[in-house]
Amino acid sequence: MNFLFLSEKKNLAMFNFLSLYGSVSWKSNELELEELKLFDWIISFGYRHIISNKILKITKNPIINLHISYLPYNRGSDPNYWSFKDNTPKGVSIHFVDKGIDTGPILIQKKVTFSKDETLKTSYNKLINEIQILFFQNFKMIIEGKLVPKKQVGLGSFHLKKELPPKLDLNTKINNIK
Repeated sequence: MNFLFLSEKKNLAMFNFLSLYGSVSWKSNELELEELKLFDWIISFGYRHIISNKILKITKNPIINLHISYLPYNRGSDPNYWSFKDNTPKGVSIHFVDKGIDTGPILIQKKVTFSKDETLKTSYNKLINEIQILFFQNFKMIIEGKLVPKKQVGLGSFHLKKELPPKLDLNTKINNIK
């Protein structure tokens, strides 16, 4: 199998895991139509580009996105921060990409709890760890089509990068975010 792993930074844990199942290429810049025919599966995790409808229509399989929020809450940018600021459910979601931003059908998700002593940085790291574990544990069922995608329910929330407070300190304790 050929995988394309989309992410801002090369995540070695994900890259090495996918390598167990086939050939893996990594990309951080925008997708180009002609390259997509080379890949059986595309996995997005922390990828900062919008995937066009034109691209979605020509992939061999639906694109899988790993998002560190409990969808439909905190779609878009910086979901960890917004889950504390807006006091919304916290967790991770694996879903198929559709033409919206983090609006695609959910394959699996998990709620995550935090201690009051956690910071934005430690909570972020915990979410990254949780979503990777969830992906590793469910990978075969995802690519074998054994997880039934479920439509997202409710309006949830959406945030843009520009909404984030300037000079946000990642060592801020999560219970101090108001």
